[in-house]
Formats: sequence, C-alpha cells, structure tokens
Amino acid sequence: MMTLLRILVAPVVLLYQSIVLALSQIWANKVRGILTTIGIMIGVAAVSAVIALITGMKDRVLNEFEAFGTNKIFVEPHWPEKYRTVSWRQIMFRLNDFDEMLEHCPSVAKFTHLNQDRGTAIFGSKVEDSNVNIYGVDPDWHDIERRYVIYGRPLSLLDNQQRRPVCLINEVLRDKLALDRDPVGQYIQLNNDRLLVIGLLEPPAAFMGMMGEQREVVIPFNYAVERDRWPWYAVMAASKSPELADDAKAEIEFYMRQKRRIKPGQEDTFEVQTAQRVVEQFSRVASMVTLIATAIVGVSLLVGGVGIMNIMLVSVSERTREIGLRKAVGARPSAILLQFLVEAVVLCLIGGALGLAMGQAITTTVASFIPDVTSMRMEGETMAPGASMKGIIVPPSAIALAFGFSATVGLIFGMFPAIKAARLDPIEALRHE
Repeated sequence: MMTLLRILVAPVVLLYQSIVLALSQIWANKVRGILTTIGIMIGVAAVSAVIALITGMKDRVLNEFEAFGTNKIFVEPHWPEKYRTVSWRQIMFRLNDFDEMLEHCPSVAKFTHLNQDRGTAIFGSKVEDSNVNIYGVDPDWHDIERRYVIYGRPLSLLDNQQRRPVCLINEVLRDKLALDRDPVGQYIQLNNDRLLVIGLLEPPAAFMGMMGEQREVVIPFNYAVERDRWPWYAVMAASKSPELADDAKAEIEFYMRQKRRIKPGQEDTFEVQTAQRVVEQFSRVASMVTLIATAIVGVSLLVGGVGIMNIMLVSVSERTREIGLRKAVGARPSAILLQFLVEAVVLCLIGGALGLAMGQAITTTVASFIPDVTSMRMEGETMAPGASMKGIIVPPSAIALAFGFSATVGLIFGMFPAIKAARLDPIEALRHE
C-alpha cells in the first residue's frame, strides 16, 4: 500500500519541486525573465483584446437585432437575374396580392403593407422640414415594429379603410417643426396634403443607432397609395415565434408563387428575407473575423516562443555545471527534462497572465472611445440591454485560450533546450567552465 502511495505521490512531488526551482531561477534573473516574457505578453494581450472587442461588438449588434425583432419577415418585389428587361409594372405587387396570405400561411401572425416615400412637412407659415420619411402602413405595423404612441392614439382599422388624412409623427419631427410637446390635434402640411396629428410615436429600438435622427411621419397605407396608379410597396410580416420564421418564409414563398402564377422552373419575381437569417449570417461572419484576427495577432505568440527557446538555451549553457552535479548525485534525465520544461511553461504562463491584464486594459481603453448606442439615440429613448460597449471584459474563452496557448508555446519551444539539458554527459558537464 505504501509503495503504491509513493508511486502516486512521487510525480506530484517532482512537479512541485520543479515549479519551485523554476520560480527561484526566474526570481534570480528577474530582468531577463521579464524581457523574455514580453513577446508572450504582447501576443496574449493582442489576442485577448481582439477577441474581447469583437465579442463585445457582436453582442452589441445581436442585442440590437433582438430589439429590432428576430421574427420579422420582409417581402419585396425583385427582378430575376434572367429577366432584367421585364417592366417594373410586372414586378411590382398588386394591392390585393396579400389579401389571403394569413389564411394560407399558418406560421404568419400578422403583416403590414409598407409604402415608403420622402417629402416636406410644414407647420404654420414659417417652419418646414424637407427631409421627412413618410411611411404608409396598416394598423398591425404597431405590433410588428413594437412601436406605439406616447400621446394620442395609434392608427386604427377605420383610418385605413376610410383613407383618413391623419398621421403619427415622432419626437424629432415634432421638435423640428416646433409643435407642442403634445402635438395631438394639430395640423401639418405634408407635401400637398393637410394632415391631422393623432399621435406621437415612441422612439424606435434603434437598429444599431441608425434611426435616432430620422424625421418620421406614419400615415394609413390606403391613404398613402390612393392617388398612385402604380403604387410600389413592400410587406413586413411577423411569424408567430422566432422559431417559426423559416416555416413562415417557406409558406410565404409558396403562397406568392401561386398568387403570381409563377411556373415551376421560373425564377421568383419577389424576395423573402427573415431577420433571423440575417442574425445567423452576421454571427458566422463575426466568428470568422474573430478567427482570422486571432490567427494574425497570434503570430506574435510564436515570436515570443522563439525568444523563450533562445533564453532557455542560454540558461542551459549557464547551468551546465549545476546539471552535471545533479546528474552525478543521481538525478534522472527525466527530472532534468521536467525542470527545464516547467521553467519554460512557467515563464510563458507569467507572460500570459501579464498579457491578459494588458489585454483588459487595451479593451477598456478602446471601448471607451466607441460611441454608446445611447449617444446615437434620441433623448429619453430606452436602450436595449447589453447594447453598450462600456464595461466589456475579456471572455472566459479568451482567458482559457491565452493560458492554453501560452502553455503550449512553453512546451513546444522549451522542449529542445530541455532535451539538450537532459542529454548532457555528467562528466563533461562538471568540466564545463
């Protein structure tokens, strides 16, 4: 029993002794040890900072996607590659194309027509804004976009059916036109139309901060297209859950091919995209960018490894007599090999720890210069959770990668000096000057 215990404990004791010897040697040559680890430190700092910043940016963008809505589906007219000469009137949607969509697409919860235009808004005789985005939508737009009203009421089914000249505006346009804080009941001139303001829209869950300064006017879809003989519009739908987005997409594609009488083998004259698919594509691209950037900056770790090997060879040369003495009193080659390997690995791990600290400092510094989503949005708008770049830390995966890579570099580049030390002849080593 005692023999078995000794066999099990002996490797642990040997490893412990090797670590203590390695630390004592590093402490005895502190300046050389620090200079040796600089390459590893810079490499680990670069790798950890790159991974942390790209991961933080990825999380920020994905949070914005979540706020934007991952169950959204966009249906737009689209020219097939082989039929670029087809008239746009054959490509555009008809007003009744989507009347039966909910009946034939069980995974679709609701949809809204979406007619977009730009125009000029005027209030009174002096105040005007010529850079206004005009959206003609159905009442379900509020639920799909998750945007409701602060004051007044949302668009109703009657507004759309009766083509009422009413509108919703956002805070940016309200302030630009110098309307009252509660603009409900006031009239604005939109191009050649006089519209009654019935509500003030909530700020959007800005998609990556892009909608913060837009002037928005939302009007009933039927009113927007009533005077347009050939209205060009798209459709925005919502699946019943994000998991059903792909099913809803397939159902809409089948429905539209039947509705537009597209024969088998012919290309679609429309395009259906899901927000979830965009999220997945972005995640793949971000992962690939992280991998490539990590590989590029990881070259500095190899340079650091060459420095470790060089110093360890110098250390073997300096301690030749010590190695010969240890062998003369019974030290095995495996013990000598382990000692120098452990010393190389400990040097690399110290460099890795310092590199992680430097990487966190670089990450914090760079993140402080990246604008917050809140700074891009309107005052008083709520921010999606986790959308800020402030306070990001080096992720555990990067820490594990840094220490793992550092230890691997120590093993690989410390192996040759360790083998050289283990193979020294004790008599020749004791004669070494």
